[in-house]
Amino acid sequence: MQTQKLVHFVFIIILLTFLPISVFGNNNEREKFVVVLDAGHGGHDPGNLGNGYKEKDIALNIVLEIGKELEKDPNIEVVYTRKKDVFVDLFVRGKIANEANADLFVSIHCNSHNSPAHGTETFVLGIHRNQTNFDVAKKENSVILLENDYEKNYGGFDPNSPEAVISILLGQEEYLDQSIMLASKIQDNFTNGLKRKNRGVKQAGFIVLHQTVMPSVLIETGFLTYKSEGAYLNSNKGQKDMANSIKDAILDYKKELDQNVVSNLYTDDLFEEENTTVAYDMNVTYKVQIAASSRKLALRPYNFKGLDNITKEEEGKLYRYFYGQTSDYNEIVELQKEAKQKGYTSCFIVAYKNGEKISLADISKTTAN
Repeated sequence: MQTQKLVHFVFIIILLTFLPISVFGNNNEREKFVVVLDAGHGGHDPGNLGNGYKEKDIALNIVLEIGKELEKDPNIEVVYTRKKDVFVDLFVRGKIANEANADLFVSIHCNSHNSPAHGTETFVLGIHRNQTNFDVAKKENSVILLENDYEKNYGGFDPNSPEAVISILLGQEEYLDQSIMLASKIQDNFTNGLKRKNRGVKQAGFIVLHQTVMPSVLIETGFLTYKSEGAYLNSNKGQKDMANSIKDAILDYKKELDQNVVSNLYTDDLFEEENTTVAYDMNVTYKVQIAASSRKLALRPYNFKGLDNITKEEEGKLYRYFYGQTSDYNEIVELQKEAKQKGYTSCFIVAYKNGEKISLADISKTTAN
């Protein structure tokens, strides 16, 4: 009997010795920064074939190179929507990212046009501000027509309809700031490091971004239809250059998130604040958004470069931090200037009406002379 108890005791000791290693290993795995890399197109969908190059192959090569470099960081887990030449439905790509509880979704593509257009552009989910943005989204969204049961999987979504694209955007702004921040870093690296033509950070209604519930970007690495750019993207050097620029942007983004506060980089031309006056409305409240962070910070001046009168809002996994609160637009502009002088150079003004966040563009305004 005592021998049996001794065996049980030894078994429990062994179990307690090795179980934490397994458990903590799983916890550490879950605590890693998860990046989902999505190579556009694949299989029977070659993407665009400008100058005879295959978008699907170039996108995959860039993705695999990004992943190889990111995997060198023990704190990063890389998930791929595809690692070989196969077709993956757009809704499945989003499902992969969501099930991985990803921190980032990065989709890689190559552009095409029947003009000498060239350069890089990075998209975040949003209402396309012009026909060109809609055309790019329409081209990428048309992939769903190659899928089985696409009407059922996308609720009857019509990629050719501007109204249908706009409808999918409602309520999808939770991660917009972070998406723009990453997109800006990517474009900066392309422009400053690789000297590629900068076509900017843009918003458009990409269904593959809509399917995700995390900061997401879609990168058009260049135009295969532009002879020299197509040749560059089809080369080993070009693919490695692009991959390293994207990888560096992701690491820089993560580094900034790991700090206490993430400064926003709102660089898209969605609203021009300069030389603008806004009609007074006592029902409208203005704030200056100075930062966003995945961490909850005490609203103390030492956490915000000496600024007080800080408020915060929680949205999903993100905390947004604001400086000041007033119904006087001229006053909020002065507070924004003060925040910029403190170092929040990318801060921007947000507006609320009757407690609901609204676009500044929706407020009656006139351009100052």
